[in-house]
This record gives sequence, structure tokens and C-alpha cells, in this order.
Amino acid sequence: MSLLSATRDRVGRELVRSRARLRHLRQRVFDRQALVQAGQTPFDVIHDDGLVSLRYYPPLAESEIELADGSRVEVAKTTQRTPLVIVPPLAVNMLIYDLFPERSLVRYLRARGFELYLVDWGRPRRAQDDLQLADYFDRLLPAALDRVRAHSGVERLNLHGWSFGGLFSLCHAAIAPEGIANLVLVGAPVDYHDNGVLGERYKALARAGHWTHDKTGLTAHHIPPTLLRSPGVLNSLVFKATSPMAAVRSYAGLAANLHDEAYVSNHATNAAFLDDMVAYPGGVVADFIDYLWIDNVLGEGRLPMSDPPADLSNVQAPILNISGRGDPIVTPSCSQAMTKFVASDDVTCRTIRGGHVGIVSSETALTETWGEIADWLIARD
Repeated sequence: MSLLSATRDRVGRELVRSRARLRHLRQRVFDRQALVQAGQTPFDVIHDDGLVSLRYYPPLAESEIELADGSRVEVAKTTQRTPLVIVPPLAVNMLIYDLFPERSLVRYLRARGFELYLVDWGRPRRAQDDLQLADYFDRLLPAALDRVRAHSGVERLNLHGWSFGGLFSLCHAAIAPEGIANLVLVGAPVDYHDNGVLGERYKALARAGHWTHDKTGLTAHHIPPTLLRSPGVLNSLVFKATSPMAAVRSYAGLAANLHDEAYVSNHATNAAFLDDMVAYPGGVVADFIDYLWIDNVLGEGRLPMSDPPADLSNVQAPILNISGRGDPIVTPSCSQAMTKFVASDDVTCRTIRGGHVGIVSSETALTETWGEIADWLIARD
């Protein structure tokens, strides 16, 4: 091939890549939803109170599913006896559980034969800023679980709680232990003062908070909850700030790979979760400050509410605790502190690679814990 022909070919290839970059950039900015792969597993909404809704995932139509690591899972022909309810944290949208067709936790668990439900906490409005943590684990979650029981005809349920969903599951299991068969808790916070770098900051805040209360009698609960509301956009920024270089690398990678449609689609799919977080009601934020960060009540085995009817010693269900070695938000020691308080004699703790999101939805979670979660629950069914 002549030098002229080779140059012409290189220029032609670069023109094609440039057109692809412009096309994908336009899609990424103006039509991102067309690139998003998340949320494809079918579900039925079987309860909706205007804020909280409950999803039921019916049996899959296919005979097997393919996972991101190339493996295939045969869809179970029979269902497990005990339904499994996914309890998400606040502030996140539900795409995290169904992010990619080949990396979908709900699709995987349904394929393994679980009658599967998911609680969607919705998007609290300013009129709901008085909601507190106890409203979720002692009122809204029990109402959703009663709907699951009515729909499934089964009384004792398995709970899968990630992050604050794990906190809600653990606290509910302390209040109503008879209704919970097993707990899978992923990155669930307990001892906020034994939480790495963040734990040291919480302890400093605790010293300042106790001094303020001693001098003035004031706590965060004296502040109008509307002033403490944390908007979704702020939650997204704070979450990204826990790993700023990862966010920088993410967008640097996008800029370098704009010509690659699959890369751009994957980036848009991940951003659909990270860029669309939900507000924390002001009452919940007051509970964060007073009960969790300052008083560290869970780190002493108590529930984060004004008049707790029980404590963590009332938790009797078997527990599978999964934490992330690289999780700066909930360290393994913070989460595994629950083992000092619960009454269960069947507790398994696993620490895996990954951060706060990765331990629930990444390929690491898929290969290291999804199968273990299913096997652990099936063995106790």
C-alpha cells in the first residue's frame, strides 16, 4: 500500500471515529435515556400508598440467563418456600438492583427461584420532611411486608438490606423477630464511631454536639425538619465526594472512549443511578445527627428512635453480613459490630473487594457473593 493510500485510510478512519464521537456526545447530553440499559426486568406494582410502593418480580420467561462474567444460570423450575424482600436504602433510585441485563441482582435472584419483592421508598416531598428513621423501619416497612405476606401467603420472610436498607431490616427484625426468617445485610451501618476516617469525624461531632446540648439543651431535633432536608442533587455530590478520583476517572474515560457506543452506553447506565439520587427528609437527617453520629445508639445495641420497644439483642434470625474492604462509608468494623449484640447463633460475616456500591452491584459482587447469598438462603429455606 502506498503512503498516500495509507494516509487516506487513516484519515477516513479518524473521520468515522469523529462522527461517532459527535453522535454519541449528542446522545449522552440530549438523549441519555436511549443509552440506558437499566430497569429491563419486568415487575408488577402490587402496592402503592402515594410514597412507598411494592414491586413483585414474576417468574422469568427464559430458561436460562447469561451473566456479565460469561457464565449462564439455568432458571429454577420450582420456587423457594420463603419469599425474599429487597429493602433498599433511602436516597437511591431502584436502578441499582437492575443495572444491566447481565448484571441484575433481581434477575439473578428470580432465576435462582426466589419469590422476589422489592420495596421502593419513593421520592419524599417537602410535605413529608417530618419522616424519621423509625417511620421507615417501624411503620412503612412493616406495612409493605404485610402486603408481601398477603400476596405470597407466607408469614416468615427473608430480607436483603443494603446500606440503610440493612439498618432498616436489622431494626425491624429487633422489633418483630417472629416474622423474619433470615437477614442478608450488605454494607449495613451499626457502629458509627468505629468507622475508619468517617468514624473519627463522627466522634469529633459527638464531642461538639454533647457540649452544645450541655450548654444550651439544643439538639438537631430542635431544628425545623424543612431546614435539614438534604436534596437529591446534594446527596449525589456528597456520594461522589467520597471517591472524587473515581468520578474524575469516569468522565476522563468517557472523553477518551466517546467513539465506542458500548462504553458510552455503560457510562450512561451507571450515571442513571449515580446522578439521580433522592432527597433525605429533614426528620431523617435529624436522626442521622442525633441518634447515629452523635449518640451512636446502634453502636451500643439500641435502636435509633425516641422510645425503642426493643434492642438488637432481640434479633434472632440467621444473618449473612457482607461488607466492603474498600468501603469508606460503612467499614467492615462498623457493620460487623452487630455481632456483639444480636441473639442469633447463626451469623456469617464476609468481607469482599469493593466500595459501598460495588459490594451490591458490581461484577465483584456478582462473582463473589450473589451465588453465596442464594446458596445461604436456600440452605436455610
